[in-house]
Amino acid sequence: MSADRHDAVDRSAEEALRRGLDEQARRLAPASIAAVCAGGRVRAVLAHGSPRGKGDPTTQDTVFRIASMSKSFLSAAVLVLRDRGLIDLHAPITRYVPYARARYRDEDVEMTGEMLLSNRAGLGEDNAWGDRHLGDSRSEIAALFDGGVLLTTRPGTSYQYSNLGQALLGRAVESVTGGTVEDAVRELLLEPLALTRTAYVADGYAADELAGGYRTFDEGATFAPEPLVGSGALACIGSMFSTVGDMAVWMDFLGSAFGAHPVRPDVLAPGSRREMQQSHTPIPLQVGADGAQPLSGAGYGYGLGVEDDRRFGRIVQHSGGLPGFSSHMRWHAATGTGVVAFGNSDEFGARRVATTALAAVLDAIEAPAALVHPWRATVDAARAIDVALVAGRSAADFPCLADNVLRDVPAEVRDSRVAECRARIGGVRAHQEPFESRVITAATEAALRWRIGGEDADLLVELRMIGLPEPRVQSLTVAAVAQGARVPEGQADSAEGYHRVELT
Repeated sequence: MSADRHDAVDRSAEEALRRGLDEQARRLAPASIAAVCAGGRVRAVLAHGSPRGKGDPTTQDTVFRIASMSKSFLSAAVLVLRDRGLIDLHAPITRYVPYARARYRDEDVEMTGEMLLSNRAGLGEDNAWGDRHLGDSRSEIAALFDGGVLLTTRPGTSYQYSNLGQALLGRAVESVTGGTVEDAVRELLLEPLALTRTAYVADGYAADELAGGYRTFDEGATFAPEPLVGSGALACIGSMFSTVGDMAVWMDFLGSAFGAHPVRPDVLAPGSRREMQQSHTPIPLQVGADGAQPLSGAGYGYGLGVEDDRRFGRIVQHSGGLPGFSSHMRWHAATGTGVVAFGNSDEFGARRVATTALAAVLDAIEAPAALVHPWRATVDAARAIDVALVAGRSAADFPCLADNVLRDVPAEVRDSRVAECRARIGGVRAHQEPFESRVITAATEAALRWRIGGEDADLLVELRMIGLPEPRVQSLTVAAVAQGARVPEGQADSAEGYHRVELT
């Protein structure tokens, strides 16, 4: 992200945090905090309450339990070992964890590491159970698999969030490293990234640094202290503690994989980080009572959730919840802007806080849904066709067309349709703004959409290339639209329309 965009984030961050960490949220936890992050730094922070109920204020350094946000660290460690050739994610998990047997409809079936990592191994959702078994021993968890655990769906077919399943990956890490998964995460990730305030157990924190957990059953009118659940065999999927500052570094480490200069490629390859942040298992969308749905798609990656926002494109996120705590982190892939929120009550609703705040920041800075750098061939073809259309030349003379274009729609038909469009806009203006300023969006590097100004309205032109050794235009559309329109009449706007195009 550029310095100018960082400045824009800074200007909008405080108001965005106030909108997220609103009175409703503050009422539901004795202590809470939300931070806008970018470039590995906390750009703005808003804190509330007392983390131990003694009047001492919540600060940026207060340590909260982050619960299932821990899964992103587990997944990253697994991919480090995968990249080193120590773990085959497509092999049966029993190669590394022999006791991890499963049954579906009385049939013995195999679960792979990749299925477990992406929550489609067939193990049923187990959040309520998992929360209270976080401290179980490794032998106790192993005993659950005697005779084979029962699956609710056939492996590899559908999304179900399984703590128990992902914990098997922790055992696989231990199998190939000879140490604990917690030590592996620390050595592979926490120490190289200097995440000194992130740990699986609370022992290393001073008493006045750590937020205590609380529960409420009357919407925040009263709170009862909640003891910390233990850190045992399931610790790798939900036991971690951290601060907003460390999470700013972690979100930037992961999110920077989409940029031109990924942070610390020596720790985990950018390509592997992008694997974590792409949907491997679709998640059905839940439409609200008002029928609104801001997402066009959602899925689970590797230790992270992935959302396709209709306006802002890819959002990567994960929540955490344990008795006494609620946490959420989310960031925008195109700009790296993120929000993290913690509260020391399981009723806090950190996801709503962070989602509201991030949307407000992205809206304020008019964030693009993605950054696209079209091929040189794409830009050259678009410029040449733009000149031909402004001049009123026949489609038969358009350059760079693939052989299918004039066979799909003959030149005389195209010419007639373009003439109708030119008439509808009152004719094309002789003087056009520079081509760069008329570019609207690009769906991919092989596409471009731009406008040609008319006297009363505009022409909207879009081409798509085929990536042959010499790329050619495989489709070309021209439509008359109202001045300034970004999409053809009758077509719904989408995140694609908000891609920022950087011409080379």
